[in-house]
Amino acid sequence: MVPEISNDSKREVREMTKTLQRANKRSSWKIAKDLPTSFLYAAKGLKYAFSTQRNFRIHVGFALGAFGLSFFLGLNKSDLAIMALTATSVLVVELLNTAIESVVDLAIGKRFHPLAQIAKDCSAGAVLVASISSVLIAVLLLFPPLLKQLGV
Repeated sequence: MVPEISNDSKREVREMTKTLQRANKRSSWKIAKDLPTSFLYAAKGLKYAFSTQRNFRIHVGFALGAFGLSFFLGLNKSDLAIMALTATSVLVVELLNTAIESVVDLAIGKRFHPLAQIAKDCSAGAVLVASISSVLIAVLLLFPPLLKQLGV
């Protein structure tokens, strides 16, 4: 026996179909046919994250500050590489967090669903873990030369 589909479910399907059609018109579903187009799409993603995500801008600021201090303190190449990998990992996780949040919002709209909350909370938790480890690594790499520079 096949259950009957409620009017609410039919309405939700129509709304989701309209949302997908609007997204398709904005060319978000197009596949890049060449490398420059791929880079253009990636640049659009970075621009979106930087212009709409406060935390992404904060992480970029901290990364630039850490790099500036690293160069000022004369960190060696391997320590600079560790700083670069650490800082960019936070930015990558923040971008993934933004993507997950956007997909969840697209899928469920303005409704609440406990699984959507779990997805968003876990992706935010990943950013927190990456950020904390980044700060710890920066402290381990920057404090000894900073204290030496200050004469302590």
